Amino acid sequence: MIDSFIANFGEILPFILVGFGAQMVDGALGMAYGVISSTLLLTLGVPPSRASASVHVAETFTTAVSAISHILHKNVDWKLFSKLIIPGVIGGVTGAYVLSNIDGAVIKPYIQTYLAGIGLYLVWRGFHLPPKQKDPKWVAPLGLTGGFLDATGGGGWGPIVTSNLLLQGSSPRHTIGTVNTVEFFLTLSISITFLIHLGWQAFTTYTLGLLIGGVAAAPIGAMLARHIAPRLLFTAVGIILTITSIFGLAKYLGYIG
Repeated sequence: MIDSFIANFGEILPFILVGFGAQMVDGALGMAYGVISSTLLLTLGVPPSRASASVHVAETFTTAVSAISHILHKNVDWKLFSKLIIPGVIGGVTGAYVLSNIDGAVIKPYIQTYLAGIGLYLVWRGFHLPPKQKDPKWVAPLGLTGGFLDATGGGGWGPIVTSNLLLQGSSPRHTIGTVNTVEFFLTLSISITFLIHLGWQAFTTYTLGLLIGGVAAAPIGAMLARHIAPRLLFTAVGIILTITSIFGLAKYLGYIG
């Protein structure tokens, strides 16, 4: 029995580590859970369809824990939350339906090129004086766009929404906490449709490992977002955004298998 447990744990451990690492980054910086976990799962030899299913299902649970953690650490700007949630969910649900008729991969390279440019700009701002904090003006259209592209392109809510809110002068800590909290409702609305079509076959060893690792890391990521200096958050978000966007673009163009 002990040998069986050790064997099963050894099989699931790599996926626990993937979920933990990806959620640590996402919880602290407000982006990249899907990109990081999908990339690492593919590296571990998981088939693309299974990797996508596992990440989407697991993300529903990890974003729930992350949202609760950010609320407890007072990282959520509820005024910003109210402006993002409805457009975000509408965009996500609409994108899920549109995806059945239009290939989201067609627009993905253009989005990734844009995000790489935003990432480089945020790195530059991190080493210079960040803009004075102010309430962002362009919120509802941003939520609608971010939700739509997240559904059609397989990810992008965090990179698109977090980075653009930071550019408008929103507080890094509250931007990350709010975007993470709204993401739970966005992911839930998309995943319900996803599970209806795929069924519980999406629940695999990969999913369970991502769930355990992600749930364990979510409170730590929220704590880091509260205590890391804004200048460092700017730089870290910019670096992660640039690396993941360039990687995705290189993969699309065939430079990476």
